[in-house]
Amino acid sequence: MKKTSLETLYREHQPDAIEKRLDSKHKPQIISDAVLGGIDGCVTTFAIVAGAVGAGFSAPVALIMGFANLFADGFSMAVSNYEAIKAQREFREKVRRMEEEHIDRVPDGELEEIRQVFYRKGFSGEILEAIVRTISQDRQLWVETMLIEEHGLQPINLDPIRSASATFTAFLLAGAIPLLPLFFSTLGLARQFLFSTILAATVFFSIGMLKSLVFAQPLLRSGLSTLLTGGTAATLAYLTGYVLRHIFAIG
Repeated sequence: MKKTSLETLYREHQPDAIEKRLDSKHKPQIISDAVLGGIDGCVTTFAIVAGAVGAGFSAPVALIMGFANLFADGFSMAVSNYEAIKAQREFREKVRRMEEEHIDRVPDGELEEIRQVFYRKGFSGEILEAIVRTISQDRQLWVETMLIEEHGLQPINLDPIRSASATFTAFLLAGAIPLLPLFFSTLGLARQFLFSTILAATVFFSIGMLKSLVFAQPLLRSGLSTLLTGGTAATLAYLTGYVLRHIFAIG
């Protein structure tokens, strides 16, 4: 990871730059949803190809199974992501309503909670009381403080629809790539599987590199790590198909 120059750091920490940064609204980031969908999509379809080849199935069978799982699993993953984010937001809203009710019904108790929260952070005396007064004068700030400090619930900036769409789109795009060689029947199954393996490895490594650029991780290490994850899953699928093929004497 390249270090930021001292000059840039000074410039970014000038009062006007800090004010501008804090005033800007945080846009929901969907890169993690896309990365997760892309990896899972490629793993899903390439594992099916590897398992089918290991079991001795034909390319058309692998192609049908691959596309069936591509759409079904992609939709299932997108819906699961949507429901998970939606549930987080609903739970936070439920706790918010509870805290607002507590402030209305037992304000002294809620003030004491604020006092103890910041006492544990090292504040005491008049400074502590000033913090309590300042926070309790702004109802929204009071509630948000309790959500974060008492319940550990950070603000959720994710949009469930955007996240689900990013997951589904990345799943379909990345998952379709290992299936492409299966359309070319003239290649023969062995070469179809070889090209599928090369394409899948390229997808895994590319996703890993994309992840490294976004999250400032070492480029090569991130690419190889993602490649290893996908390769391990595909190897397990191939071995499972190969072993079961011999157990049940398929072909």
